[in-house]
Amino acid sequence: MKLSIVIPALNEQQSIESIINRTLDAKQYITEHSPVTDLEITVVSDGSTDKTVEIASQYTDRIRLIIFEKNKGYGAAIKEGWRQSTGELLAFLDADGTCDPRFFADLANLMQKENADVVLGSRLNKNSEMPAIRRFGNTLFSVFLSVVSNENIRDTASGMRIIRRDSLTNLMPLPDGLHFTPAMSARAILSDYLKISEIDMPYKEREGESKLNVLKDGVRFLNVIVTMIFMYQPQKILLPASLLFYILGAGLLVTPLHHYISYHNVEEWMIYRVITGGIFATIGTLFLSGAYLSYKIVSETINLSISKNILYRIFNSWIVWTIAILFLGTGIGLVFNSVLTRLETGHTYEHWSRYIAMSFLVTNAFALIITKAVDYVFDPIVDRLKYLQSTNMGGNA
Repeated sequence: MKLSIVIPALNEQQSIESIINRTLDAKQYITEHSPVTDLEITVVSDGSTDKTVEIASQYTDRIRLIIFEKNKGYGAAIKEGWRQSTGELLAFLDADGTCDPRFFADLANLMQKENADVVLGSRLNKNSEMPAIRRFGNTLFSVFLSVVSNENIRDTASGMRIIRRDSLTNLMPLPDGLHFTPAMSARAILSDYLKISEIDMPYKEREGESKLNVLKDGVRFLNVIVTMIFMYQPQKILLPASLLFYILGAGLLVTPLHHYISYHNVEEWMIYRVITGGIFATIGTLFLSGAYLSYKIVSETINLSISKNILYRIFNSWIVWTIAILFLGTGIGLVFNSVLTRLETGHTYEHWSRYIAMSFLVTNAFALIITKAVDYVFDPIVDRLKYLQSTNMGGNA
């Protein structure tokens, strides 16, 4: 089994020779201490303007050298290196000298032991020299992903990992920039088809100046993680948002409701709380509907199967239709006589509270009805796509 290691390098003249030599020297150790039987090394110069290419060129009898005349990005360099490699296992290693190439043996053993698609070395351990600010950022990303998934990967941006080539299709597309690594981690963590594992590794402070901008790249990392969450588990964000707005709405409405129960009257000071509370509750319903529809779309189109969790069961039972009809009937009933009086006399003297309650109930009823309508439209589309997919597969067999 061949391991293809890609070393992306952008102006790494201080460390490129060292990391090439260390990786070449690690070949025997890796093949003797892991399932890897062969190893190839590819250095990709990502638009370097220093002596990186000149130094790496001295080793082209033992490595492959790919040169980008212009900077395309960290992820672009790795993907091109993989494209031109031949190994069943694909790997990459930062050129800054922070990681020990011999650790690929441990990663390959972990991959075989856990039958993982992606394995990475975690820099977040007591033997790590990672700067505190970067350690904090990586921990924050890890906690964020752990909240919305069942995985606990501590170092989502690790620059040393192995990927099975036959798992690459399920990982792509991946971005070209430095957020390549957290995007891969997030996709592997959130996907039903991929297994990701990690193991602690030693980590040294880099040689030369870091290319990472903590603030700029931190925002990119967070953005790509949120994007992956919406792609694979959108309900993990939308459902808490729904619950939050329901709680806010209930918090505003509890005082007016208590007053009405106690004194059986509605006063003017309630109007602000009632309107705002109703708006918050309606937003909660919209988030709930969005959570269900996005969950179903993702399940049917990306995961290709749907888990009948509580959200699915609620929206596919009598509950939603019952609530919608109850809300609609109650809302209309609250103002029905007032509307008739208005039509007959041109005037109405109904209290404002009935119209506010009606608007809340009818709006939420139609939000649920429209959700079910979209749901019904989506089902035959999915059936059609599945039929076309099975027909194409059958034609290719």
